[in-house]
Amino acid sequence: MRPNHRARHFLPALLIGCAVTPLVCATPTGAEATLALLETTDLHANVLSYDYYKLQADPSIGLERTATLIKQARAEYPNNLLLDNGDALQGTALADYQALVKPVACGETPAIYKAMNQLGVDGAGIGNHEFNYGLPYLQQVTSVHCGGVKFPIVLANIYDAKTRQPLFAPYQILTRQIQATGPDGKPLSATIKVGIIGFTPPGVLSWDKQWLAGKVYAEGVRETAQKYIPQMRAEGADLIIAISHGGIDGAPYGPDMENANYHLAQVPGIDAMLIGHEHLPFPDAASKRAAFNLPGVDKVKGTVYGVPTVMANLWGKNLGVIGLYLKYDGAHWVIDKSRTTVEARSTKQPDGSYVAADPAIAPLVAAEHAATIRYVQTPVGTSDFRMTSYFADVGDISAIELVNQAQTAYVQDYVKANLPQYAALPVLSMASPFKTGAAGVADYTDVKPGAVALNNAADLYLYPNALHAAKLDGTGLKAWLEKSAERFNRIDPASDAQQELVNTAFAGFNFDMPTSADITYQIDITQPLGQRIVALHYKGAPLAPSQEFIVATNSYRAAGGGNFPGLDGSKTVIAAPDSSRDVLIAYIQKAKQLTRARNGATHSWRFAPVATKGAVVFHSAPGLLDLAREAGLAGVSQLKQDDGGDKGFALYAIDLSK
Repeated sequence: MRPNHRARHFLPALLIGCAVTPLVCATPTGAEATLALLETTDLHANVLSYDYYKLQADPSIGLERTATLIKQARAEYPNNLLLDNGDALQGTALADYQALVKPVACGETPAIYKAMNQLGVDGAGIGNHEFNYGLPYLQQVTSVHCGGVKFPIVLANIYDAKTRQPLFAPYQILTRQIQATGPDGKPLSATIKVGIIGFTPPGVLSWDKQWLAGKVYAEGVRETAQKYIPQMRAEGADLIIAISHGGIDGAPYGPDMENANYHLAQVPGIDAMLIGHEHLPFPDAASKRAAFNLPGVDKVKGTVYGVPTVMANLWGKNLGVIGLYLKYDGAHWVIDKSRTTVEARSTKQPDGSYVAADPAIAPLVAAEHAATIRYVQTPVGTSDFRMTSYFADVGDISAIELVNQAQTAYVQDYVKANLPQYAALPVLSMASPFKTGAAGVADYTDVKPGAVALNNAADLYLYPNALHAAKLDGTGLKAWLEKSAERFNRIDPASDAQQELVNTAFAGFNFDMPTSADITYQIDITQPLGQRIVALHYKGAPLAPSQEFIVATNSYRAAGGGNFPGLDGSKTVIAAPDSSRDVLIAYIQKAKQLTRARNGATHSWRFAPVATKGAVVFHSAPGLLDLAREAGLAGVSQLKQDDGGDKGFALYAIDLSK
């Protein structure tokens, strides 16, 4: 494998500079300028405002909408750099089609990169999901030799295991001519050198182990920054911008830390941070997220230890804008932090509508878009019931049991054929509701009765994870369930105040659950974390701590994703060559006809019964009580059609005594 050290590529200058002699172009001490850093992040191949899983337009997403914000910001800030934070290449059926079904050839460009090229991206980092399709594909589509991206890509902390060299250029120094104002108040053209350096979570080595094991290695974000930043300064960088695909976490630093930017901000020499991975906007003055309220984090101004920091949510919903106010000190441009501004601008306007799409984007990808729609409409089976995740947090398993059944059947067959030493062990499966409203009221799995097509399977299983299985005992299984139960806030039965059921800081895709008649348990949310799983039974008897199981899951979870106790890859006994989604599709094709009785009615868990003085509430899409009733959830009621949060959600309550 050869490291991708690309030649430096610069877009046209922001302003035509002096072209006579260096003396004429010398920047006078005291000159001032404003430079905007524009960030996209976690686009996940959402080029268009279209949901391929629902086969309908969705104006709340899509780079074609962000493109309008980019135009507006560029008009406001003539001096600007457009930088992408990563996780651009994977995430939609369009991306899967171009990587897996009809892979783009050398000389062709994935749709997301076509759009980014069109927008004139100045540089980009690499997220963990860029590795989902394997190194050969990633290196092809980012290679200058294959004509994919037309902007530099930087990644400093992932190294080629053979050459011991960075997989991508660790950093680039972008030289730009900018419009400035001299100390005499007159306009002038000046030169600025902006260094960009990229980081990705070291955990990618575990999450995509099947692609990366033995081929690359990772170093921690903080020590990597400490190594390269002095080099960047020595090469003349006036400013150093960290493009760090991670979020904010106040836990003690470790070299394998997933969201290390709280610590990265404290490395001397970093002037601004573009962050991501957590699928949130930052700054966010209203956020109650613990990490956004840490000492040193200003969620209003958008700084971390004084470093201007922005995160532009996901799927093109926001554009990060850092307005850097600069002054020339005679040697370098320095930031006036008192005047610098940070925003995560939304495509959603105050009246609830969305900015118009940039008309230049859709024609670029029209052929790929049409081909993807044809692909995802391929039928694989039929269903007599609606599979949804609107009420997954309160017990509806209609969108989860089928995944568990497919994974269980696959692992049982695999063990029988390949692992006779485990033939006597029972097989369980864990699955989670991938879509629970985190990205908006449309962000739920919803597969209608009738024909089940490939897009429906992708809706049921959102990510292209590989199927893995771990060998656990009863103690390990209980620990897994306890971690999953962190999805809920602790409820005080004696309080007459309204209490929120769901801990939104704990992602829905980490709310793992079995759906097997052999395993039953209750979640007592009046108890503290780690003490919530009660009445845990296997085949009607209390689960013995020594009882062993093979548990089917995905590569992300088995390798440590989500920080589940005991799951660090060491207990993995099956690393299947097949993706969980392909396993699901094959299962549906074999079953042909899905029914609620066979595929959507087996509950392993319920809340421990408790009467509460006040209402216990949660949020979901409005007007769907019939779905709750069909799922057997008699204790759910809708309190308000509009919860008042201006995001289209309704307010529901659950009677925990039922």
